[in-house]
Amino acid sequence: ELLEMVSKGGGKNAILRHTQRNKKLFVRERLKMLLDDESFLELSPLAGLNMPYGDVPAAGCLTGIGKICGVWCVFMANDATVKGGTIYPIGVKKQLRAQEIAMQNRLLSVYLVDSGGAFLPLQSELFPDKSHGGRLFYNEAIMSAMKIPQVAVVCGSCVAGGAYVPTMAEEAVIIDKIGTLFLAGPPLVKAATGEDVSPEDLGGAKLHSKVSGCSDHFASSEKEAYECIRNIISTLNYEPLPEEVVEYDSPLYSSDELLGLAPRSHNYTLPVKLILSRLMDGSRFQEFKADYGTTLVTGFGHVEGHLVGIVASNGELSHDASLKGSHFVQLCSQRRIPILFFQNTAPHAAEPTSISQAEAHTNKLKAQASMMSSVACAAVPKITIVIGGCYGSESYVMCGRSFSPNFLFLWPNARVALVDSRCFFTIPKSEESDCIGDALELNHLKKKLEEESSAFYSSARLWDDGVILPQNTRKV
Repeated sequence: ELLEMVSKGGGKNAILRHTQRNKKLFVRERLKMLLDDESFLELSPLAGLNMPYGDVPAAGCLTGIGKICGVWCVFMANDATVKGGTIYPIGVKKQLRAQEIAMQNRLLSVYLVDSGGAFLPLQSELFPDKSHGGRLFYNEAIMSAMKIPQVAVVCGSCVAGGAYVPTMAEEAVIIDKIGTLFLAGPPLVKAATGEDVSPEDLGGAKLHSKVSGCSDHFASSEKEAYECIRNIISTLNYEPLPEEVVEYDSPLYSSDELLGLAPRSHNYTLPVKLILSRLMDGSRFQEFKADYGTTLVTGFGHVEGHLVGIVASNGELSHDASLKGSHFVQLCSQRRIPILFFQNTAPHAAEPTSISQAEAHTNKLKAQASMMSSVACAAVPKITIVIGGCYGSESYVMCGRSFSPNFLFLWPNARVALVDSRCFFTIPKSEESDCIGDALELNHLKKKLEEESSAFYSSARLWDDGVILPQNTRKV
């Protein structure tokens, strides 16, 4: 339901104004004309959801991965039905993440610019720092130096900072009558000089194609512009990755059964092999150290013909399980095998009550630290799926966001937090009034943590690459 709501951009009225009055295509229609087919991976579609910016989605831009002329591309497309495509802090973060993916995977980048520039009232949150808006242009320069092609279409308003995006791309197309490109538009010219000037005269397609040279190609329509982009991509001499046609078996069990396996409560764990048997080719899994440290499952299998290493939570991450995980991750790194992490933090263990228990606790921490180092230093692609809880240090050990997996996805039931709020101690009853105050404060904190640990709270803030349905995990 949330994805359906987000797919409608700024809403029915905004889309009508965009398509009928302004004669522009809706952003999703643009992508259909540009991509080889409609099957693309949209990144973090819920970014900005219910954040305090007003409309949904606050990001005002789409990012994703798809194929153009057989070449895998990352695209960044403004949605002008959401506040005229104005850039908010979450929109900057979303585009920077897309550029990071492009650089990490050497993917061609396509920018569809239809933006009113930065939202000035929030300039302190999107302009001055190194992870703010200017980093977009810095990344464009670095990607160019890395010989990663970048192309752009000016398919609407392209104002202020947004004007640098197409001018820094290798080739840019501008669309007649709807594409405009300037640092400050007609209203600011009027305010500064008293002069009346039309958007076309100030920065329209003809001006930038014939006079300024900011645009490399003139298109009389959106259809022509996207055909032009496809032609440009076909002449970039950027060969598609060779994709061998590999025959593979489907899992023996239906992926729809993952809906029944997704843990709704985090008070218990589930045998993770039940999940793996619905994801791996032929449900085949070659387990590593099967009888040692059994609360972590490690081993090899194939996903659509691709060999991967699996590291999957199967209970409390004990001392033995951590040592096993460290060993296995190093094996994968040595053999250049990508790793899939399936994260589901076990319920909170009891605090140590004796010296021997405290020593065991310390040894477990040392082993977890060893596994953290192995995960951080493994120079192979890593993809993390949070299938249940993602709490505390186990988030790091199992390649959470701070350990920079190539991709991180959540199931809708996932929880992401420093601690599980249900593990808080209760304050003993007392006649003391300060204990009543403490209890109220604790309840408030528990409620806050519960709200902030939701998968949707996480995805709205771009702490992941999207919430996915369990049955789509293999495809994603």
